[in-house]
Amino acid sequence: MSNVAFDDRRPFPEAAPAGLADARQRRNLRRATTTIRAKRDAVVAERDDWEALRRAGEAIKRRTLRHLDEHLVAFEAAVQAAGGTVHWARDAAEAIALIGDLVDAAGAREVVKVKSLATDEIGLNAALEARGVRALETDLAELIVQLAEEPPSHIVVPAVHKNRREIRDLFRRAFDDAELSDEPEALAEAARRFLRERFLRADVAISGANFGVAETGAVAVVESEGNGRMCLTLPRVLITVMGLEKLVPTWQDLEVFLQLLPRSSTGERMNPYTSMWTGVTPGDGPEEFHVVLLDNGRTRVFADPVGRQALSCIRCGACLNVCPVYTRTGGYAYRSVYPGPIGAILTPQLEGLHGRGSLPSASSLCGACFEVCPVRIDIPEVLVHLRGRVVEETVRPPGRRSAEAALLGLVAWGFRERGRYQLGQRLLRLGGPLLRHRRLASLVPGPLRGWTSSRDLPPVPEESFRDWWRRR
Repeated sequence: MSNVAFDDRRPFPEAAPAGLADARQRRNLRRATTTIRAKRDAVVAERDDWEALRRAGEAIKRRTLRHLDEHLVAFEAAVQAAGGTVHWARDAAEAIALIGDLVDAAGAREVVKVKSLATDEIGLNAALEARGVRALETDLAELIVQLAEEPPSHIVVPAVHKNRREIRDLFRRAFDDAELSDEPEALAEAARRFLRERFLRADVAISGANFGVAETGAVAVVESEGNGRMCLTLPRVLITVMGLEKLVPTWQDLEVFLQLLPRSSTGERMNPYTSMWTGVTPGDGPEEFHVVLLDNGRTRVFADPVGRQALSCIRCGACLNVCPVYTRTGGYAYRSVYPGPIGAILTPQLEGLHGRGSLPSASSLCGACFEVCPVRIDIPEVLVHLRGRVVEETVRPPGRRSAEAALLGLVAWGFRERGRYQLGQRLLRLGGPLLRHRRLASLVPGPLRGWTSSRDLPPVPEESFRDWWRRR
């Protein structure tokens, strides 16, 4: 019973219509994201220093990335000094092999998991299932999509596309309880009963990490249900999968993010459960602690001076909740573990622009994502930058100008002189009726058709302002 991964990499324009046509999903998304936005706005408004906190978070992340090599070495040394073990994984295959061997060494056939985007990114659940190991998600929303055999659709609330009646029907089947109601308390209690037995018998837990502290080797997970605390304390072996970018240098730096993250993600002043652990303590918690430091394309992202901003993300999901594209198409349109605006800039860089080049165009560039980002990632800037890279690296033939570049060059030529500009106006007026005809407009050849297929051309005025001025 693994979480289902996306079985295709369809371009966004091909995958989006299904979400747009799903009226129930759009209602669920609108209701959920509106509620989260309102809560976030209320708790953010309480802080007079909110903008200063954002700038502090931005500065810490950028400074950390500049010296990431030093912080990684310091973190490894601190973890090992505290009795833990650090493993380095260049890609998904290496990470899966490492984790699988650790689970086998513990003799476990079932593991409990704390919500982790990194493990979803590498497809860990399905890989463990292939080795005969059942990976059970313990976060309520992750459990819902796992039981439904669906991928997550949101970074923070993976089952945001489902309403409580759908969840009730799912739990009735999974837990064999025909009388279960759709009241949130009843649904939570049913999940709690199901999970409690698994917590008590698990020998191995697998977690993600919200943050790692380089100076002490501590790892932090923030969550709202207590399932993380159970996974991090009860099993004999704890395996934490952490992306290279999750480090902060000091405890003092962590304090900034523990204020930014809960307000931005769930609209809370602080997370109900903030768990931090360092190495192994005899008689208290796991007997073995392993950290798998995951690259999987992150060094490639780091190499792009503009695109590396994406590595500052703290996975709050705020950009998804304000995005007019995400809230209408839903998370599945992105065909990625990372949907929404952050996914549109992170996924193409992690997986490569070839095959993922449509994602940077899945945006209206309205800028709402930057306004809510707690670490001030300029997502619109990165989107435009990646669109340029897509043209240069995947669309334009080597040594040749693209059709779009040629057309824009012609437009620039026409704008350089007043006479050319006025001639262009007259030609547009002559061709106006043809340009407004959608069927003819859709016949524009090549990649330029992407403009006319999704835009209504504005009517061409019968008279220019200059002609009107002369006549009057």
